[in-house]
Amino acid sequence: MTTSAAIRRALELTPASSTRARIIDITTTGRRTGRPRRIEIFFYRVHGRFYLNSGLLRPPSWYANLLSDPSLTVHLKHGVRADLPAHARPVTDPDERRTVFTEVVADLNQPSNPGTIPQPTHLDDWLRVSRLVEITFT
Repeated sequence: MTTSAAIRRALELTPASSTRARIIDITTTGRRTGRPRRIEIFFYRVHGRFYLNSGLLRPPSWYANLLSDPSLTVHLKHGVRADLPAHARPVTDPDERRTVFTEVVADLNQPSNPGTIPQPTHLDDWLRVSRLVEITFT
């Protein structure tokens, strides 16, 4: 399998994808320091698009970093190792947020829950609290 085929395969997440397949690292640029900041995070694929969200926690620094500088690097690390340049777009439209989070919550509430979120998790909680970012690979 070529590297590009392996990358495409790694990005083809479905509700059947394992927890491990959904874990990536991202590197953002610190909004105050200008230094690279790398963290581990879950990512989701909804209707062919890729998303990061903050879960049900307080606003994360990675989100603030992406508001300041939307460039990031996505580091694939399970099945294939690759560093992919990407661009972030905060999702603030209520209808788009509802569409994406409906899929994310359904994914998390399935019997093979890919996250560490207690079940059942509720859509209204995600809409109220979670930050959502679409990532586009450049």
